[in-house]
Amino acid sequence: MKIETNGVQLHCAIEGEGPWLAMSHSLACNLSMWDNEARALSKRFKVLRFDTRGHGQSGAPAGPYSLEMLADDVKGLFDALDIRAAHWVGLSMGGMIGQTFALRYPGVLRSLVLADTTSRYPKDAGPIWQDRIRLVESQGMEPLVAPTLERWFTEPFRKAHPERVAPIATAIRATPVAGYVGCSHAIPKIDLTTRLKEIGVPTLVIVGEDDPGTPVAMAREIHDALPGSELVVIPRAAHLANVEQPEAFGAALDRFYARIVD
Repeated sequence: MKIETNGVQLHCAIEGEGPWLAMSHSLACNLSMWDNEARALSKRFKVLRFDTRGHGQSGAPAGPYSLEMLADDVKGLFDALDIRAAHWVGLSMGGMIGQTFALRYPGVLRSLVLADTTSRYPKDAGPIWQDRIRLVESQGMEPLVAPTLERWFTEPFRKAHPERVAPIATAIRATPVAGYVGCSHAIPKIDLTTRLKEIGVPTLVIVGEDDPGTPVAMAREIHDALPGSELVVIPRAAHLANVEQPEAFGAALDRFYARIVD
């Protein structure tokens, strides 16, 4: 299904019945990274997955994008589907969009799961993102595939489960350059830590113990800034903790929703 919102067509999928739950993926992925979780969650929720602007089967207009723009895309999607309230699960960029949305549209989100993400990047992160932008603009996505997989998965997992790494590699390659570049302008500008206390909804913070990109210290910063939040550190997982350790990730979600959802 495609829905026009905020000047772009977003590809989305809906499954299950119950309260709405939206799932937002990482940079250079698409809604399929949530296949495992969506199957489980659709037994309890009406699950909305969508390809973020510039990714998957959604439109990829020239950037730069901003996190506010990506949050507005979600609001337009919610409005088109008459979603007045929803739970949110976001990983990496998806977690950043969730934080931004919760602050920009207070009262819409009923809970947040913020996985392998950050509320703030140090200033010295900017040049790293600019280097990636220049590389992609000159050579396309292929040079990013191998180093990205090395950051996103531990070496033992990459060696033991090539069949689970391969779809992520395919998603990275297939990401439109305009979408990657647009979102890469948005991501390093996040600076929400001091505002997180305004959100005021149940929040679960999840992080892979071996995540080098948004490490445990960043997750703890979010947890410390959100009164009443929970923090779960998943052993033997890097950045895509849900793919590397799906059982532990799913168990953390189950415990969280068993507590907060009637």
